[in-house]
Amino acid sequence: MRGALNLLLVVLLALNLRPILTSIGPLLEPMRHSTGLGYQQAALLTALPVLCMGLVPLLQPWLRRWLSEHGGMLAGLAAIALACLWRLQLDSAWALIASAVVAGLGVAVVQGMMPGLVNRWFPGRLAATMGLYSAALMSGGGLAAVLGPSITAHFGHWQFGLGLWALPALLAIVAWIALRPRQDTPSLAGGGGGHWFGNRRAWLLALYFGLINGGYTSMVAWLPAYHLEHGGTAQGGGELVGLMTIFQVCGALGLPLLLRRLADRRPGLWLALLIQLAGFLGLLLAPASAMGLWVALIGLGLGACFSLSLTLTLEHLRTPGEAGSLAAFVQGVGFIITGIVPYITGWLRDVSGDFQASWTLLTCTVLAMLLVTVRFAPNGYARAIAGERRAPAAALN
Repeated sequence: MRGALNLLLVVLLALNLRPILTSIGPLLEPMRHSTGLGYQQAALLTALPVLCMGLVPLLQPWLRRWLSEHGGMLAGLAAIALACLWRLQLDSAWALIASAVVAGLGVAVVQGMMPGLVNRWFPGRLAATMGLYSAALMSGGGLAAVLGPSITAHFGHWQFGLGLWALPALLAIVAWIALRPRQDTPSLAGGGGGHWFGNRRAWLLALYFGLINGGYTSMVAWLPAYHLEHGGTAQGGGELVGLMTIFQVCGALGLPLLLRRLADRRPGLWLALLIQLAGFLGLLLAPASAMGLWVALIGLGLGACFSLSLTLTLEHLRTPGEAGSLAAFVQGVGFIITGIVPYITGWLRDVSGDFQASWTLLTCTVLAMLLVTVRFAPNGYARAIAGERRAPAAALN
C-alpha cells in the first residue's frame, strides 16, 4: 500500500512540472498580439524557467540548511500555483516573464528533489520508476499544450489557457500533505550538487543531459510557431505538441522497459538519438510531407533520452544520498544548458527568417551526442566518478 501511495505521489508531482512551459507555445500568437512580445522575449518564457531549474539544484547545499523536504515540496508547489493564478489576469509582456520566473523557481525545487525521492522510495525498480516519472512529467506538458487553445476558446481569453494549471498544483499540495511518508526527512531530498564542481565525469554527465534534452525546450517553444508558418492553426500547433508528448511518454516508458535487462544504457541512448536524428532531418528536408511523423519521431527519441540519461546518472553511485546529490548537479548544470537552447534557436529564427537554421543546430547537436555516448560504459562508472576532482574549466577540455 505504501508503495502504491508513493507511486501516486510521484505521478501527481510530475504532472505539474511542464504545463508552465508547454502552455505557452500554442497561445503564442494571441499573447504576442495582446502584449507585443517579440520572438526573443517569448523565448524567455521558456528559457527562464528552465534556467531556474538549473540554478536551484546547485543552491541546495545552502537551501537545505533551513528548508526541509516537506517544506521545500510545499513551497515549490505553492509557487507553481501562485504563478498560474497570477497569469489569469496578466496583460503585459514583463509581467508574463516575471510569472515565468516564479513558476520556474517552484518547478526547480520540486524537480530537484524528485530523483532523490524516486531513488529512496524505489531502489529496486529505479529504471521503471524513472520511466513512469518521466512519462507523467511529459503527459502534464502534453495536456497543457493540447487543452490550452480549447480552454482559451471556451473562456475567450488566453490568460485562462495559462492560468487554470493552478488546479493540478493545488491538488498536488493536498495529496502531498495527506499521503507523504511520515518518516523524518530533515533536509531537501538528494542533498546538494555543489561538491561535484571539481569532478570531470559529473561535468560530462551534466553537459550530456543538457544537450541531449535541448531539443525538447526548443520544440515546446517553437513547434506551434513553425506549424503556423506552414499554414497551420494555434489548435493544430497545440495538437502537434500533444502528439510529440504522446510519443515522449511511449519513449520514456517503452525503451527503458524493453532494455531493462541491459546494464549498459548506451544501446538505448544510441537508438533514442538516432530516432531524434531522423525526426530533425525530416523537419529539415521534407517538413510539409509528413510533419506529424517527424514530430512523433522527435518525441519518441526525446522521451527515451530524458529517462535514460537520468537513470544513467543515478546508476553511477550506489547510495541514494550520493546519487541524488549527483543528479542535483547534473540537472542543475544540464537545465541551464537546456534553457539557453531555445533562446539560441529563437535568435536564429529572428536572424534567418525561418526555422531551418534552428533545426540544423539541433541536428548537429544530436550527431555530437551520438559520439559522446561511447564514454558511458557501465564498467567504468565507479572509476570515472571517483576520479580526481578538477576545476570545472578542466572538465570542458
